Amino acid sequence: DKTVNGDVQEITRQLRPGEVMLLENLRFNKGEAQNDPAFAKKLADLGDVYVNDAFGAVHRSHASTQGVAQYLPAVAGLLLEKEVSVLKKLIEEPSRPFIACLGGNKISDKIGVIDQLLDSVDGIVAGGGMCFTFLKAKGYNIGDSIVEENQLELASKMIEKAQKNEVALYLPVDIVAATEITKSANYKVVSAKNIPDGWLGLDIGPASIEIYSQALESARTIFWNGPMGVFEIPQFSRGTKAIAYTITEATRHGSLSIVGGGDSLAALKMFGLSDGVSFASTGGGASLKILEGTPLPGVQVLENR
Repeated sequence: DKTVNGDVQEITRQLRPGEVMLLENLRFNKGEAQNDPAFAKKLADLGDVYVNDAFGAVHRSHASTQGVAQYLPAVAGLLLEKEVSVLKKLIEEPSRPFIACLGGNKISDKIGVIDQLLDSVDGIVAGGGMCFTFLKAKGYNIGDSIVEENQLELASKMIEKAQKNEVALYLPVDIVAATEITKSANYKVVSAKNIPDGWLGLDIGPASIEIYSQALESARTIFWNGPMGVFEIPQFSRGTKAIAYTITEATRHGSLSIVGGGDSLAALKMFGLSDGVSFASTGGGASLKILEGTPLPGVQVLENR
């Protein structure tokens, strides 16, 4: 293990003002993910003050994100402070209409945040692989599309909660389906109610793009996490590109837009729209945890100091 061995301690003692020492990847030490107090103490011994500016990691209870703060004066960095402030304001004081745009493959990754958002948003736009679990829960034929069978009951409950809370839950009405996930695959636009067997949904279709864009154009606050399809392949990128463009246009006209998650940020970059949103969150998982109301270990330990 080269993370906190004797050489590291000696180099630390030799550091001069203005110099920086970069440690080895801490996950090479089992004590990091285990939040081992002994490992955290060794990390603390390398410095005088602890500053956490890694928002993308504060939802993890690790030695470097939580444990080390027990042994040193500990504060939040400017980025971490801004991330938490912006996202909490999103929940507590959103300008309305407030629309959440959620995509990505797994509904299980977002079920907690969907449940919480249904108590605060005016509408949810659903795309990506997760939408097929919703579509199957409604009794539609989704062909060979990705689905989480163990989440169907929860998806049905979310649909019912949206109706009860009078939250508009937008699901695709048409789908770009293909026989395989390749650039050379046969593809066509089909009804979201009846995707043929042997075909899988890889993007939202043109009618869905129109409906989703209209919903987002009316929003004063937008939160986006997750692409609408397999945007890395051109023929399945139109949905994500259209949503990204609509969000940046809404931002240009005064809406607040917050984008979280690596894939969403990668899509903005691919389409040359990175500068077109109000705030790009550096932590997809951490941002979702804040929105679902789950305490962040790396933030809690700083608040309790």
